[in-house]
Amino acid sequence: MSVKAGKHARELLLKEYSGVLSTQSKAMPGFPFGSVVPYCLDEQGWPLILISRIAQHTHNLQKDPKCSLLVGERDADDVQAVGRLTVLAEAQQITDEAAIAAAAERYYRYFPQASDYHRTHDFDFWRLQPVRSRYIGGFGAIHWLNEVALDNPFFGAPEQSMVEHMNSDHASAIAHYVTLAGLPREPAAELAGIDSEGFHLRIGQSLHWLAFPTSCNNPGAVRQALVLLARAETWPQPKVSQA
Repeated sequence: MSVKAGKHARELLLKEYSGVLSTQSKAMPGFPFGSVVPYCLDEQGWPLILISRIAQHTHNLQKDPKCSLLVGERDADDVQAVGRLTVLAEAQQITDEAAIAAAAERYYRYFPQASDYHRTHDFDFWRLQPVRSRYIGGFGAIHWLNEVALDNPFFGAPEQSMVEHMNSDHASAIAHYVTLAGLPREPAAELAGIDSEGFHLRIGQSLHWLAFPTSCNNPGAVRQALVLLARAETWPQPKVSQA
């Protein structure tokens, strides 16, 4: 397996926040059923979705948890010339109360509007456990990947603390990241999440993932990377293995 392809596939999964969920149709056996779902990644780097109990795809998953999530680069002029990723997965409904609370805390940072219909309607969190993935990085760049997901070492309280601190005390640094990355300056951006390879900004209802120059495996390394970026005049190019 190409390490470089795996990293690019994972970055695509991080950069995009919705995909086509394909399930096995309960109403029409033998046919796939596709629907668009928002997602973020959980502590294991698996797609985390919030879906209604009355939705067709939920009924399908309850009967057969085998599914796939197709993710492609947004706003592409030529969809066949850019990256796309199909994650073959086993869907698992989250039923443990502590796990539901942890999933909700992270998911709402990405999709704050979801908290209203989660509370007032019958929605549940599900995680998609990857089995194998098919990544196409453009014409001729085609890979089967057994491992794409990467654990998030900050999931839970450490991530929540770092996000709240940045949003409360370092709005000017976040605005600088927006400028460096060429993202829209209005409305004001907020940090939504952090993983070992980068961080997520929410600008209104739009989400954007920006890579750290190097991987960060502890909060001290994250702080150092964020300070470096706050002082940078151009966005540093992240290091990518050529393996």
